[in-house]
Amino acid sequence: MDAGEAALVLARARQGDEDAFRVLVDVHARAAFRLAFRLMRDERDAEDVVQESFIRAHRRLPGFEARANFGTWLHRIVVNCALDALRSRDGRKGQRRDTPVEVPETLAFDGPSPERLARSAEIAERVEASMRLLTPQERAAFTLRHHEGRTIEDIGEALGIQQSAAKHAVFRAVRKLRAALEPLKQETGRREA
Repeated sequence: MDAGEAALVLARARQGDEDAFRVLVDVHARAAFRLAFRLMRDERDAEDVVQESFIRAHRRLPGFEARANFGTWLHRIVVNCALDALRSRDGRKGQRRDTPVEVPETLAFDGPSPERLARSAEIAERVEASMRLLTPQERAAFTLRHHEGRTIEDIGEALGIQQSAAKHAVFRAVRKLRAALEPLKQETGRREA
């Protein structure tokens, strides 16, 4: 869809055209889910966040300023919904629905060895555990910076904080992850030696 068509669809959706809003959902759903999944680290939670994000977007669409970018506006809604969900989930400690790491089966002879697959699963589990050490804001800032490639300015805008606070949140997240994953690095070095 080119910019002219997108503007027309957005204008119709803002006037209450449900079919036009469905087009917006279809166009933006994949990117919204990818961001939500990276923040939530759980498929079901990410689906819930995306659904809530589109509900909020639909409710607020009449007040959306047409000069802004709909994708950026929706992106911020997804981040806010994910942060709300993370805070809620962190408040219910012990009731988490963590997605277990699935180890893919090797079907071809030239694929990775079972040992390597097991090691990859172990690394994924440690990374997941390390991500849970981050505050919701740190997790969001880290994900936006290192998975989505967003600028510090974009992160600050998405999180509703100043650029210096966004930069500090990314820094704290990286520092915590490095410290948490340092033993893994040392183990890998010993195994390769």
